[in-house]
Amino acid sequence: MTHRVVVIGAGFAGLQVVLGLRGAGCQITLVDQRNHHLFQPLLYQVATTLLATSDIAWPIRALMRERRDVTTLLATVEGVDRAAREVILRGGARLPYDTLVIATGARHAYFGKDAWEADAPGLKTLEDATTIRRRLLLAFERAETCADEAERQALLTFAVIGAGPTGVELVGIIAELAHRILPPEFRRIDTRQARVLLVEAGPRILPAFSETLSDYARTALERRGVEVLTGAPVTDLSDAGIMLAGQQIPARTVIWAAGVQASRAAEWLGAEGDRAGRVLVTPQLTLPGDPAVFVLGDTAHVQSGGRMVPGVAPAAKQQGKFAARAIRARLRGAAAPGDFRYRDMGNLATIGRNAAVIEFGRFKMTGWFAWWVWGIAHIYFLIGTRSRLFVALSWLWVFLSGQNSARLITQKETLKDSPPPRRGGGRP
Repeated sequence: MTHRVVVIGAGFAGLQVVLGLRGAGCQITLVDQRNHHLFQPLLYQVATTLLATSDIAWPIRALMRERRDVTTLLATVEGVDRAAREVILRGGARLPYDTLVIATGARHAYFGKDAWEADAPGLKTLEDATTIRRRLLLAFERAETCADEAERQALLTFAVIGAGPTGVELVGIIAELAHRILPPEFRRIDTRQARVLLVEAGPRILPAFSETLSDYARTALERRGVEVLTGAPVTDLSDAGIMLAGQQIPARTVIWAAGVQASRAAEWLGAEGDRAGRVLVTPQLTLPGDPAVFVLGDTAHVQSGGRMVPGVAPAAKQQGKFAARAIRARLRGAAAPGDFRYRDMGNLATIGRNAAVIEFGRFKMTGWFAWWVWGIAHIYFLIGTRSRLFVALSWLWVFLSGQNSARLITQKETLKDSPPPRRGGGRP
């Protein structure tokens, strides 16, 4: 009987497993609740109008069209019956497996304040990106027609909570959008009066980087007009703005980039998870006591070299390749490849036009050259010649023209996008 492999999640880790099993002679079922593979490192550029959604996402079926050994299912997983070796889908359907790979990623975490999500969306999916893009652009449009000065300033205040790479990259482009790109296009407002806030509860931004690069990034952002607020957490948040250090800051656009929570994989498996919900796995990336189940990427808590493997794309791809090698070895009856060892590819973050930071061990780089290296690295990891060409051309256009190319408000306005009620009286 043909060995059945079920892969849940078509992100970096899951897709790498499928690619690594080409020609292995097994039957693969790839399950995802969305029909596309997403290049998450550039998701913030969709949210901030630099790229279109099709530049960083590819239909899974198109990627697998030549793979007759792969069945792609658009479905939502509800659980795993490990005793019967079956994956349970929404609606009751069951998928039998001999080997199960779970690589379902993570969502943003609000540290027990889940009600904040409606007013401060995070950035993990295309839907998140287009929601944030719509809110950013609508804020400027509403400010153009707003007669009340206080409300206009609240509309022109943008707060990003969390100063890791995503938060830093977001505020850098928002500041450029407000201060450099949009001013010639508006007549009633000066978009250069916009406040762009980066809020970090810790003592410095980019905490995963060295202190010197963190300081460089802070200085570069402040030169671009970003207000960097560190050392105090947000204690309350609503459609009116944020509460920081006992002070209410009116802001109609708030974006969450402060934390992540793993998928429900630990619950499905009845397995032990860490505080972020990541499944505690063996050094072979399998479930303790059940080597038929691999858990990878942001869903897994795994140690390598005495340190936890970070939840970044290179780590997920390396884990996917390792799992594929391990499965192939089992199918051949060969020895397992040993323990997973993460090869650190360094840290990269862009701050804005002509500014980025790169750290690889003791090697550090900043400025315009780091920005070009960052761009080349991201283009290299995109899937397919078409995507690399389109992203390169889009960036070149932005660089030469100073105009972002994806400033379209395409979705219908929702309740959360509509103007807030008048204080003290409800809607007119």
